[in-house]
Amino acid sequence: MINSKITRRSFGITMSLATVNFTINNLSSAVLKTASNHTINTVDTHSHIFKRGLKTVSNARYIPEYEATIDDYLGVLDSHSVSHGVLVQPSFLGNDNSYLISGLKANLDRIRGIAVIPPTTSLDAMAEMSASGIVGIRLNLIGAVMPNLKLEPWPKFLSQLKQLNWCVEVHREAKDLPLIVNPLIDAGLNVVIDHFGRPDPKLGVSDPGFESLLLSAKSKRLWMKLSGSYRNGANGRGEAIALEAVPLLKSAFGLNRLLWGSDWPHTQFESGPTYGSTLLSLNQWIPDIKERDVVLRLSPSELYGFKQI
Repeated sequence: MINSKITRRSFGITMSLATVNFTINNLSSAVLKTASNHTINTVDTHSHIFKRGLKTVSNARYIPEYEATIDDYLGVLDSHSVSHGVLVQPSFLGNDNSYLISGLKANLDRIRGIAVIPPTTSLDAMAEMSASGIVGIRLNLIGAVMPNLKLEPWPKFLSQLKQLNWCVEVHREAKDLPLIVNPLIDAGLNVVIDHFGRPDPKLGVSDPGFESLLLSAKSKRLWMKLSGSYRNGANGRGEAIALEAVPLLKSAFGLNRLLWGSDWPHTQFESGPTYGSTLLSLNQWIPDIKERDVVLRLSPSELYGFKQI
């Protein structure tokens, strides 16, 4: 029997989800039509684009004095034979994702995006973003007040994220990660941790927050980005932590939940790493070519919705 008690709100949600399914199907079709030019070999899951003149937030921790445009990024990918990428909204641009989305729309065959949006964003607005290549949100909580995910508008927002099958990327020091990661997992969301989980440089892999991530990986809803190791300690300490961390991450997460990101253009660390050096670091962390293929291609293709051709 058909339920005749359909409210205006439930009808709206149903229509929104139908729109999302339609746009995602169209997005997949666009990928298939252009895939001959960009067969997946490597997915860089963490980079940023920006240009001069964009409005920045008043409390930005850092604002680059240079540009890293979408054309610059595509040129870097091409020069390193990297087929696909995931662009993450920079923290200093706040909730204005317009430049990110403009770059995605022109490159739906090879680029996806992670947006920064307020938890009051409507499902309709999020559906429009899906059509533009957005596949998740980032919670950059470095230096920020931790949100209480049990209080509105968060429960409704998390429900919308789940309906759209968006992932949630989290950037926070390891010691605080259980407070945000566990509620997200409990909400049925796929969660991605930035930059090895940002363990304390002194504690390294003994950081209780990092150890908690190894346990939470049993949920099969947690992914780790092997990226930005230099952010976890100066004078080579971050790289040393990465070498210790990777075997533990392989064991706890499995290769199919590890991701590689260049962290281009390495904001605040521009004089140190290069795009090529981040690829070489991955070769050191995971020497086996077949294992690297899982991290570089198979794992991100599934999570971010790239079609395997």
